[in-house]
Amino acid sequence: MGAWPALVVAGLLEVVWALGLKYSHGFTKLTPSVVTILGAIASFWLLSHAMKTLPVGTAYAVWVGIGTVGTAILAVVMLGEPVNALRIGGIGLIVAGIVVLKLA
Repeated sequence: MGAWPALVVAGLLEVVWALGLKYSHGFTKLTPSVVTILGAIASFWLLSHAMKTLPVGTAYAVWVGIGTVGTAILAVVMLGEPVNALRIGGIGLIVAGIVVLKLA
């Protein structure tokens, strides 16, 4: 797997483990806890794979950006978190930053 695909999957797995933290209830529920831990391990492993060839600043920022955007969107959809113009604008700025870093 190339660096960019690995980075995208790592970012998506960051969403999995971030939401898993919520559902694990402080690691007191077994299945969400296991999903969270495995998701985090896989996410970090893929991020480290991507960093073999991508600059660390770019890889880390894109990884965090994908995780942030995905988690924010799914928190609205799955957890009923509020949506407002500032939240949408902030997510848009993160997406723009990811695109710029990819093009740089």
